[in-house]
Amino acid sequence: MIKIGFLACETTVPIANGSPGERRGDAFEHDLMIAGLEPAFTKQGFELCVIDWEAPIEAFDGIALAMLGTSWNYQDKPDAFVAKLDTLAARGITVCNSPDVVRWNATKTYLRELGDAGARTIPTMWRESVTAKGALAAMDAFGTDRIVVKRQIGAGALGQELISRGSLPDDDWVFGHPAMLQPFLPAIAEEGELSFIFIDGELSHVLRKLPAKGDYRIQSLYGGTESIHEPSEDEAASATAIIATLPFPPPLYARIDMLRAEDGALMVMEAELIEPYLYPEQGPDLGNRLARAITNRIRI
Repeated sequence: MIKIGFLACETTVPIANGSPGERRGDAFEHDLMIAGLEPAFTKQGFELCVIDWEAPIEAFDGIALAMLGTSWNYQDKPDAFVAKLDTLAARGITVCNSPDVVRWNATKTYLRELGDAGARTIPTMWRESVTAKGALAAMDAFGTDRIVVKRQIGAGALGQELISRGSLPDDDWVFGHPAMLQPFLPAIAEEGELSFIFIDGELSHVLRKLPAKGDYRIQSLYGGTESIHEPSEDEAASATAIIATLPFPPPLYARIDMLRAEDGALMVMEAELIEPYLYPEQGPDLGNRLARAITNRIRI
């Protein structure tokens, strides 16, 4: 069988032999991905191999293609992550998504490039450092009482800060990473975020993600929930237009996260191209779609 690597990380790989260990609170999503992909991959003649991306290079012997699956700690060591992907590619392993795509997508300043190319994005300020005074200035500039401060290199809402005019941080507060500042948009709690899953540029399935009551983060770590969403033609076209705006051919997989503006149009929040969770429960044909797309990419 042809070996397909599924790159995970130390906190998403299952604990060996039932020994005690710490997994992330959302590591069950790793398990769902494997369960969603494995039957279709086996049918296609693939052996799905889960590998910690930080494993010694010998662990990748015999791998034909490496998927960036649940390597969710990459944000804390992005240089090492990209260097490992370059090493894999240099050994003749097809890496999906490619190191060049990862380099482009790892820092969220790519949203400026999408905006310049015509995509509608959420108003954003880009700062190397954020203080309490800077957060207040951003609220004034946006004409809002609440902003969200995010890491420019980040995932899963880790480290995010929701700051309101009535409860500013202490004067000596500093956000510890290069940041992006955005106005808080109530649509995230009202309609939720729409996620469009693409395989080789073709729309696979769409879901609506809602935060837990009293929260704004839609990830499962914070109690967020998701459900199948049947997109309108306009919604599907809006997401497909983002794929067309990317400065490279459609990658093996992509998740386009969008939020509705006050005028009803969809704005792109993220183009998740590195290791997005692809929600196999809402897309039961995901395994077959990926298996077919991988077959084309490794030219069996």
